[in-house]
Amino acid sequence: AMSLVFPRPNTNAVHSKKDKRLMAEVNASPLKHFVTAKKKINGIFEQLGAYIKESSSFLEDTHKNDDLDPVTTEEQVQEVRGYLAKVAGIGEVLARRHMKVVFFGRTSNGKSSVINAMLCDKVLPSGIGHTTNCFLRVEGTDGNEAFLLTEGSEERKSIKTVNQLAHALHQDEDLDAGSLVCVMWPKAKCALLRDDLVLVDSPGIDVTTELDSWIDKFCLDADVFVLVANSESTLMQTEKSFFHKVNERLSSPNIFILNNRWDASASEPEYMEEVRRQHMDRCTNFLVDELGVVDRAQASDRIFFVSAKEVLQARVQKAQGMPEAGGALAEGFQARMFEFQNFERRFEECISQSAVKTKFEQHTVRAKQISEALRRIMDSVHIAAQEQRVYCLDTKEDRQDRLEFIDKQLDLLTMDCKAKIKKITEEVERQVSNAMAEEIRKLHVLVDDFHMDFHPSPVVLKVYKNELHRHIEEGLGKNMSERCSTSITGALQATQTDMIEGLKPLLPSPVREQVDKLVPRQCFSLSYDLACDKLCSDFQEDIGFHFSLGWTMLVNRFLGPKNTRRALMGYNDQVPRPLALTPVSTSMPPFPQSSMTQEELMVSMVTGLASLTSRTSMGVLVVGGVIWKAVGWRLIALSVGLYGLLYIYERLTWTTKAKERAFKRQFVDYASEKLQLIVSYTGSNCSHQVQQELAGVFAQLCQQVDVTRQNLEDEITDMNSKIELLDSLQSKAKLLR
Repeated sequence: AMSLVFPRPNTNAVHSKKDKRLMAEVNASPLKHFVTAKKKINGIFEQLGAYIKESSSFLEDTHKNDDLDPVTTEEQVQEVRGYLAKVAGIGEVLARRHMKVVFFGRTSNGKSSVINAMLCDKVLPSGIGHTTNCFLRVEGTDGNEAFLLTEGSEERKSIKTVNQLAHALHQDEDLDAGSLVCVMWPKAKCALLRDDLVLVDSPGIDVTTELDSWIDKFCLDADVFVLVANSESTLMQTEKSFFHKVNERLSSPNIFILNNRWDASASEPEYMEEVRRQHMDRCTNFLVDELGVVDRAQASDRIFFVSAKEVLQARVQKAQGMPEAGGALAEGFQARMFEFQNFERRFEECISQSAVKTKFEQHTVRAKQISEALRRIMDSVHIAAQEQRVYCLDTKEDRQDRLEFIDKQLDLLTMDCKAKIKKITEEVERQVSNAMAEEIRKLHVLVDDFHMDFHPSPVVLKVYKNELHRHIEEGLGKNMSERCSTSITGALQATQTDMIEGLKPLLPSPVREQVDKLVPRQCFSLSYDLACDKLCSDFQEDIGFHFSLGWTMLVNRFLGPKNTRRALMGYNDQVPRPLALTPVSTSMPPFPQSSMTQEELMVSMVTGLASLTSRTSMGVLVVGGVIWKAVGWRLIALSVGLYGLLYIYERLTWTTKAKERAFKRQFVDYASEKLQLIVSYTGSNCSHQVQQELAGVFAQLCQQVDVTRQNLEDEITDMNSKIELLDSLQSKAKLLR
């Protein structure tokens, strides 16, 4: 509770020390306590509203952030939005809050006079008779003109004097005892209205039976009730009954009892104390025993004996610059004046404390509850963000370790796969080369299996050659495939499986199960492209008749086909002659003299012999004579006969089949020589095919690993962004809590 007291500025001239002291006591109004408390709590709720608004915006932005896992819930966002609306509503209520005092009593007991005396001015109509016919609510306005506001209307009815007010109230036929009229009085004319105090005057409680509706309509938000009684009579049952109803509706209402018109006791001073004691006892019993709103020790501060008419007259005179005690005032005025001031002080203290408690305490508790709820929400956001940040850090570290593992393993597997590929390609080259060499040695079998109509004509021979080339190509390819493909394909698939199994641990679990689909492996088959048609395109067959004991065939048998051709074409003319030993140029070394081989020497001798016998028939005769003399003519004749018969036999057996056999034999010799030249090339070609197949599979596997690496790098980048965002979110949540 706040206990600051702010002095009210004094605008009236004070001529004596006593007046100054009294005015200081009056002006040091406890009502300022309510005003100060209202300003403070309004400021608190403004700050609370700004805090909730910032918190609501923060929670909404966090909840809508798709980059984060949920750290707030929709319920929390809606809850804070609800708090924002509640605080805004409370702020509007607080802005309209004021202290409210309601005056009740029987007709003509002086309720309006008491209000006028407290306001230090004739604001409400007062006097003998039924003057107040409805509820009058007096509150301050910042304007300089007084006006009326009737219930259910916003029309401002201007009033300047009390008579105008009374006339306006009596002229309105729609007003009844349960109606409310607001009297808006300038704050500049009345200091009491500057402190958010509202005074409500009521009709006499003895003129209506609608007490319950009055209580519901005008009393539930009242901070203080003032019962204005007539000191010339005792408390009536009507007055007691009304406050019993009030006490039933409200918990411990603050009730003051003013015994008005106490100035009448001055005419009988000998009975004054006795009458005062009787009134005090009756009022005390009513407050303590019947209502139970105060205890006996506090009752004396709730019961006062005053003369509102005298106080109003004195204060009006003082405002006009005349002495306070001037005029026709009864004896004992100063005591009654102090009594009224004491009532005002007690009333102000009571209503200020009560209003601060009733008007602000509940809202203060609510504000504290909202602050605690927000703090709990921010704590939960902070904890959720912290847990998510720890998860992101762990995930980031796991991905970094995984990435480092993949890089190291990929380097090792790359080296291992290269070694395996090199090993299998070398094995393939060796195996294919050996198989081809073996097939070349068996080429005559493959050629003998070729069957097609043969004829020595050039057209038929051309077709025959083409079909033979195709037969050789297909046969060699089939035989090579049977020898090599199965083992090579098995080794290839085994190597591919080793590669896949080696790289599988580097891939995510879902990809491992689908690696066979992601890395398609087609059925591999080696291609033995021998190109026999091009390889044997310059083959020239010799299927003319050659007698086996003829001169050419004999030379061919001893020297070979190549040297025979050279010998018969005049090899002597082509034998290299010794070159001059003297070099043509001094800068070039002399060419060495070629030495004649044994074959060349034999060819030269036979050629010389042939040349010798062809020069003269004399030699033939001499030789014939020598043989004739040596063996006789019968042996010579027999030899010549056998030689002739053998020639005739060979000539007769030189058929198309014989020509075909000679053709195939010549082709086998020629093709074998040519195929030997491409054995190494064919092995290298097959090993290259295997190498390309394995390299392609490994490249596809590495591509999948690269996708995995990129995904890990993207996850690490995403985790870094999340961690940075969560850090800022944690800081904000920590600041807001």
